[in-house]
Amino acid sequence: MKKLLFPIISLLISPLWSQSSPSTKNGQTKIWKDLAYDLGVVFKGVHHAYKQPLHWQGNDYLKLAGVAAGTLGFYLADNEINHVFTRNKKEVPPVLLNYGWRAGKPLNNYGITGAVYLTGLISKNTKLRRTGVLLISSATATGLFQQFIKTGLGRARPSTGLGKNHFKPFDPSSAYSSFPSGHGILTFTTAHAIAKQFDNNWVKAGVYGIGVIPGLSRIVEDAHWASDVFLSWAMSYFIVESIDRYLDSKYDEKYNPGEPKETSLNLTFSGNRLGLQFNF
Repeated sequence: MKKLLFPIISLLISPLWSQSSPSTKNGQTKIWKDLAYDLGVVFKGVHHAYKQPLHWQGNDYLKLAGVAAGTLGFYLADNEINHVFTRNKKEVPPVLLNYGWRAGKPLNNYGITGAVYLTGLISKNTKLRRTGVLLISSATATGLFQQFIKTGLGRARPSTGLGKNHFKPFDPSSAYSSFPSGHGILTFTTAHAIAKQFDNNWVKAGVYGIGVIPGLSRIVEDAHWASDVFLSWAMSYFIVESIDRYLDSKYDEKYNPGEPKETSLNLTFSGNRLGLQFNF
């Protein structure tokens, strides 16, 4: 990650170390103006996401009820799902578990989002620049929110052996920071924001597939319950959607031409099976 970020940052600041022509100086001024504007939009985007509940209407409360019902459904099945996942850990390729652990780390996640943004900023690609702003603001909003929730609730991780009903609010130990999943939130936030750039459903499916691996791997590793991961994905989805709509008023460049496609996140029941369905 350092090898990726260093040359990008160097390209951004190196012109300041040498004499520049008037056109180059104008280009530098434009970059700094865009950077200042984008940073302001990032903070405003986070604020916009947090204040949205104040403007909710009937349909929004139905979505909230759906997320609550889905979380409750997985909560009721947490023990069974945990048993199935951990029992089959040996069948999961170690490379996937390693990827799931590393991809969800905040430093690595912000390294990727920062690289996307800086590339768009330096290349003057408004679409890529906007994508970077969406990635950074969404990751910040979801990251702070999930940290507040997990600290306040203090749910014990499966690995503690204390059970899914054990909570110890405001305990500083990482053993009581299970609900929701930080790895699941950051990686699905990134996946959803990137997938919105593409119109091809096969590409979208591949991006989402990569994005859900960390959340699932955390269940396999006995670090999170299924309900932790479900809530993290739901939070990521709705916060990205909220900030993306806000960015429509701040940037002329849209992701795809034509009318935006509706997406949905649904919980499905079939006999003794519990499933998650994401339509895009």
